[in-house]
Amino acid sequence: GLVIDGRTLEHVLHDSLQNIFLELTEKCRAVVCCQATPLQKSVLVRLVRQKLQAMTLAVGDGANDVSMIQVADIGVGISGQEGMQAVMASDFAISQFRHLRKLLLVHGHWCYTRLTNMVLYYFYKNLAYVNLLFWYQFFCGFSGTSMTDYWILILFNLLFTSVPPIIYGVLDKDVPAETLLQLPQLY
Repeated sequence: GLVIDGRTLEHVLHDSLQNIFLELTEKCRAVVCCQATPLQKSVLVRLVRQKLQAMTLAVGDGANDVSMIQVADIGVGISGQEGMQAVMASDFAISQFRHLRKLLLVHGHWCYTRLTNMVLYYFYKNLAYVNLLFWYQFFCGFSGTSMTDYWILILFNLLFTSVPPIIYGVLDKDVPAETLLQLPQLY
């Protein structure tokens, strides 16, 4: 791991040392920046996003972390003694830092699988409907007539598009939470 303080970070964030610092941080398992100013935090996150083309996650618990949370791809605010500014600026809010593991490993995995399956479901729904319209045009001699009434089309989209993904999103858990916490590589 690498621990760097705010004064050293100020020198590192200048253009001449950025690439060397990023090469060093890529070789570390963890990088901890302590006593950094809010501007330094946001510049560091922006630097990692732009130069390393990496997805960034910023975790903060106070008003001094707001700029860092807003610059990151995903912001997590921890509600605590320093107020609610970080929570209000974040994408996700947790009550304690220890809940971050469950947020990432369990809920992140479930969200990812639900989104991928929903995208596949929408492709299937649209393919089924367009395929039906395509073959109907052969039947009616390509006259451009509509096969269905508009109300049937509205109900088709409402029921076939909304209800199954909602049920799937609420009930689907492909792997139990305990397994996801024990095997982080499943994420």
